[in-house]
Amino acid sequence: VQEMQEWVEYMTMEGTSPMADLRRENGQEEAWKMKFFGVGNESWGCGGNMRPEYYADLYRRYQTYVRNYTTDSIYKIACGPNIDDYDWMEVLMKNAHQFMDGISLHHYSLASVWEDKRPAIGFPEKEWYSLIDSANLMDELITKHSTIMDKYDPEKRVGLIVDEWGSWLAVEPGTNPGFLYQQNTIRDAMIASLTLNIFHKHSDRVHMANIAQMVNVLQSMILTDGDQMIKTPTYHVFNLYKNHMDATKIDSWGDTKETTSYTVSKKEGIMTLSFCNYAVDESDEVTLDLGFPIQNVNAEILVSEELDAHNTFEEPERVTVEAFKTYKVDGETLIITLPPKSVVSIYVKEEK
Repeated sequence: VQEMQEWVEYMTMEGTSPMADLRRENGQEEAWKMKFFGVGNESWGCGGNMRPEYYADLYRRYQTYVRNYTTDSIYKIACGPNIDDYDWMEVLMKNAHQFMDGISLHHYSLASVWEDKRPAIGFPEKEWYSLIDSANLMDELITKHSTIMDKYDPEKRVGLIVDEWGSWLAVEPGTNPGFLYQQNTIRDAMIASLTLNIFHKHSDRVHMANIAQMVNVLQSMILTDGDQMIKTPTYHVFNLYKNHMDATKIDSWGDTKETTSYTVSKKEGIMTLSFCNYAVDESDEVTLDLGFPIQNVNAEILVSEELDAHNTFEEPERVTVEAFKTYKVDGETLIITLPPKSVVSIYVKEEK
């Protein structure tokens, strides 16, 4: 506890203190800004194999000394449950919710079971859907964990921090197994899109979500080899979704196929509608009444004919974003035809 407290002081103390003076001696005059602090990671497993009751007491003790040495308040995050461990959430919220700002949740999408990581490319159609089914479990997990959180925090002050999510597949042959380097395909784009849609749906409780990880590990946005770099299909999904950042979620409803997922938001007079049709071979026609005359529309699509289409250093633009044209405007109505295996974002500017 003392070592942790001294590290926080070392990093964030702006005034005079033994730890702040040591930082200056080491060449860092200004204190660092530290917004978030996780007190333990995966304490139910590799972080200590603890029982929730034991960790709850440890958390209460340690978080006491994550002190604010400036006017900037540190957002303290407790180690939350692994996947569907609802007992862990119950015990932590009951015993420590008043001492936390957020509580974490980890869930990885698997094409099979944890002990049998399946290949990222060259997979059969059934594993297209098994991986997506695993990703869709996120909605149920957030719903059930949020219900427990609501018992102790009905004002939703405590955020659910989904700080590890994404596809976990077999490492690429010939790579170091410990580095968790896997290819990234159009299937991973579906995982990214529908998962972001789920997070938007639960934005009243999900305060933060962090894909694991960004470069060369698991469901990466970027793959590198020496001085070469390529963008993955997952990168392009995040690019298609960037207008949703800091926007206001718009409630929406309608008839879509089970394989269609979507979200809608609005920011600075622009409505962004993002769709994922993860069906292997069926299009979906979606009709939306936006409630205002539609005049200014732009649209982009990420799509592929192959189940495992991916970018390589030899073909870095094999899977990339293109202009999307298969939509029609009829007054205030937008009629969209979503191709199979596609992610689409449509940007509609409200005319004043």
